[in-house]
Amino acid sequence: MRYGVTEIRNIAVVGHGDSGKTSLTSLLLFAAGATTRLGSVDEGNTVTDFADEEIRRKITVQTSLAHLDWKGHRINLLDTPGYGDFVYDANVAQRSVDASLLVICGVSGVQVYAEKVWHRAVELDQPAAVVINKLDRERSSFRRAFDSCREAIGKRLVAVQIPLGQEAEFRGVIDLISRKAIVYGADQPAKPQITEIPPELADDVDEYRERLVEAVAEQDDDLVEKYLEGEELTEDEIRRGLRTAVLRRAVVPALAFSSTKGVGAIELLDFITANLPSPADRPAWTGKDPATGAEVARHPREDEPFSAFVFKTIADAYAGRISLFRVISGAVSSDTNVWNGTRDSGERIGQLVQLQGKEHRTVAAIGAGDFGAIAKLRATHTGDTLCAQADPVVFEPDRYPSPLLYYGVQPKSRGDEEKINAALHRLVEEDPMLRFERDERTKQQLLKGAGQLHIEVTMEKLRQKFGVEADLIPPRVPYTETLRGSAKGIVYRHKKQTGGRGQFAEVHIDVMAKPRGEGFEFEEALVGMNVPRNFVPAVEKGIRELLEDGVVAGYPVTDIKVRFYDGKSHEVDSSEMAFKIAARQAFKQAFVQCKPVLLEPVMTVEILAPDDAMGDLMGDLTSRRGKPVGVEQSGSLQSIKAYVPLAEMLTYAPDLRSITGGRGTFTMEFDHYEEMPDNLAQKVIAASGKKIEEE
Repeated sequence: MRYGVTEIRNIAVVGHGDSGKTSLTSLLLFAAGATTRLGSVDEGNTVTDFADEEIRRKITVQTSLAHLDWKGHRINLLDTPGYGDFVYDANVAQRSVDASLLVICGVSGVQVYAEKVWHRAVELDQPAAVVINKLDRERSSFRRAFDSCREAIGKRLVAVQIPLGQEAEFRGVIDLISRKAIVYGADQPAKPQITEIPPELADDVDEYRERLVEAVAEQDDDLVEKYLEGEELTEDEIRRGLRTAVLRRAVVPALAFSSTKGVGAIELLDFITANLPSPADRPAWTGKDPATGAEVARHPREDEPFSAFVFKTIADAYAGRISLFRVISGAVSSDTNVWNGTRDSGERIGQLVQLQGKEHRTVAAIGAGDFGAIAKLRATHTGDTLCAQADPVVFEPDRYPSPLLYYGVQPKSRGDEEKINAALHRLVEEDPMLRFERDERTKQQLLKGAGQLHIEVTMEKLRQKFGVEADLIPPRVPYTETLRGSAKGIVYRHKKQTGGRGQFAEVHIDVMAKPRGEGFEFEEALVGMNVPRNFVPAVEKGIRELLEDGVVAGYPVTDIKVRFYDGKSHEVDSSEMAFKIAARQAFKQAFVQCKPVLLEPVMTVEILAPDDAMGDLMGDLTSRRGKPVGVEQSGSLQSIKAYVPLAEMLTYAPDLRSITGGRGTFTMEFDHYEEMPDNLAQKVIAASGKKIEEE
């Protein structure tokens, strides 16, 4: 069934991990009749946690799409991850919808990643509602959880429900607008009965209702006048005012819920359809004309040119790349051609589907404001815009943070390199926070991700989806070798006689240090004909090859100058190979005399963290040989900038999370090379197994 734009609700279910987002989504699907059984995270049979790693770990690691029909409305639900390594996926999902449903655990209250997704909703200027879940759990408290939300969200948070009963006795909700108790039975989906409010809860009802009515009245001049004059607002006036306040983002409503008991499901579905926005209630999406750069607005109407935003890609070993998209304007039909405005190329739309978790339902067309998926698009990736070629537009893709943790990747079985490379590149298409690339400095294939769990889940996908396995090994730090001084008049003679034609070459060189960052310079300064000029390239090549191999610890040599000024040759026994060998050995001798040192890469690091973590962070940076260069305020957080050796940052992501309770983030980029302390350099040299060869 095709729904009109005003009948669609697009909701991101967001919150901290283990707040019950997936269970809530499953309950709503079940209560609306979209599924025939209530899925359980513990049993691994929910609609939206279907990946093997999600079932095994009992956590959500990727955004999943599901939908239900409720009283003439289509509700699209994006069930999102709530753990730090995957929170970027929730942020992208929030951009793709019209409202966020922030799920809070009734035991724990607001936790760090709930704050992050709330700030994302604020950044998007997006209406939101809070669902306080798990109110049937031991030590749960609606009031405590509500107060913690109010600290994070502010005074615009108001309750529209309070719980009936606590912990194991939680059996229903009290609607503050109608002043009625809604009691749920034990059957699932629970069928509620409407009764009067128990007398012992009258004071709580009055307290929370007064806040609600005051917040709603403030949005309408007539209502606020009536309220200030002491007149009672009617139920209809409160409901109309509540919707207006929610759409204006002046009020964030809070509801009581238990996904395990089924309490609150019917009321939440009614609330979503009555109060959260349709695509028509939200501002137009703005993009740019790819040809002119002019700003283009696209409204959620089917009479506008077609445009769609691809917010996620799923790598399937059999179906290939599956692109999940939201239609922003117009409509799209199966078996049609569209334009990828981002990549300036055409795409053929084959079969359109709508997703219910991993299940696909074929549809003929998808209209403005709705979600869909397409398999096997040729060039389309996450963040791309699909549009009409005659009227193109490009919406700005999301910016993903830089990966914070990386490992070397080594195949378990010989000959699997190509399979692993192909599979990991497929997974990178699915997950833009992943990077898989070769480090030319260390000659190592590196897998980079948001954290340890992110990397582990990726390796599980590699095995489960593509049937290949690899080991993770520590990444090599791209040290370089150089020297402090100079060596002049180095002479090396290579002579070998074996009975036939022998080998003979003699080279005379000077070696000296160059300023940092200037690389390698070779100077040919021969005078006379002691060395035929055709052997000069062999001398330079021999030295350059040795620069790549390293002398002291097997790392590339840089920032030096070699002056080749004399030598000797033999008209029969001299050859290019003989001069290459002589040049290498002469350079080794010179290098040892010039006080060789190791250089290490130093990164510019910026850390964002709360005030109360500053002392611990500064102490930790000092222990990592970091050099702080400034601290300044950045919104509600402090920003520390520092120079830190890369070798000290390889395990920083989990350590930062531990120090800041998950509230800190950091970025880093290469800045310069710096001489390594001798005691640490000796450890690196010993670990490399490279010996200085003295001739």
